[in-house]
Amino acid sequence: MTTGLVLGKFLPPHRGHLYLCHFARSCVDRLCVVVDTPADAPIPGAVRVAWMRELLPDCVVVDLGRAMPQYPHEHPDFWALWREALLAAVPWPIDRVFASEPYGVRLAAELGARFTPVDPGRVHGSSGTAIRADPFAHWGLLPDCVRPWYARRICVFGPESTGKTTLARRLAERFDTLCVPEYARIWLEARGGDVCEDDIPHIAEGQAASEDALARDANRLLFCDTDLLTTVIWSEVLYGRCPAWIREAAAARRYALTLLCDVDVPWVDDPVRYLPEARQAFFQRCEQALIEAGRPCVVVRGSWEARWSIAVEAAERALRGPPDAVPGPGNPG
Repeated sequence: MTTGLVLGKFLPPHRGHLYLCHFARSCVDRLCVVVDTPADAPIPGAVRVAWMRELLPDCVVVDLGRAMPQYPHEHPDFWALWREALLAAVPWPIDRVFASEPYGVRLAAELGARFTPVDPGRVHGSSGTAIRADPFAHWGLLPDCVRPWYARRICVFGPESTGKTTLARRLAERFDTLCVPEYARIWLEARGGDVCEDDIPHIAEGQAASEDALARDANRLLFCDTDLLTTVIWSEVLYGRCPAWIREAAAARRYALTLLCDVDVPWVDDPVRYLPEARQAFFQRCEQALIEAGRPCVVVRGSWEARWSIAVEAAERALRGPPDAVPGPGNPG
């Protein structure tokens, strides 16, 4: 049985990497993909290993699991160190090494394997460095599981009956992407509009699951009709407390922008709206929660036309921002 080796950082995985791995897999009985996971990498090693295992279910994906020099000039025993590390990581004799870079020739020789060059001219015309510098310009090269790391999430947030759902949907259409629905409405409408404290964990779970699932298909931006912080606030308002895990999950989420909708529009009655007389107090609570969370926020107020203009302009700024405008992934898990 022949064993092939592909080595890479996959920062991030892209279609060029998949071409390399699929090519290699078709040439051997068993392909081992070793992920180099230096501690200072901009994407954690565990995240990249999980991505590669999802993308290559018929391959053996291994975390190299040790700090290694990246270039021969960094250590006098560079090649010996890499030979030792790879032979320890791969549990079978390595017959073939597949790579698009010239280092593959020497690496194969060190391992006593045959080198097979793959795609040295870069069929997909990009690299991990270029993608990290401008992920939106290379969006088509990113697999679905990687896109949530870079997609910028914009939350439409605030009190009841302030046009959040309509605004979030219109923005998604305007930017040719998706809108995450308010799961509280879905849950409560299925139960006839009645709400109790036991509903809160189900609402939080559904909101997070919906957001994470749709982030895979987002086109650069993902608009969210409320979020877990909204669930925290409602739980506190209605019941005076909120489960700790929901607070922690809400704090871990990252949004490029939050559009806070003001209450200067008429109330519209609805079976799953509960506090018509408390909208101003709820708005102030929302505003304070965003300040405490340190989330970038723009207040949306005025006529419907004015609100639309404010929201579109703010979303365009979020879209044009630098790649590091949002610290960490939209989906931290």
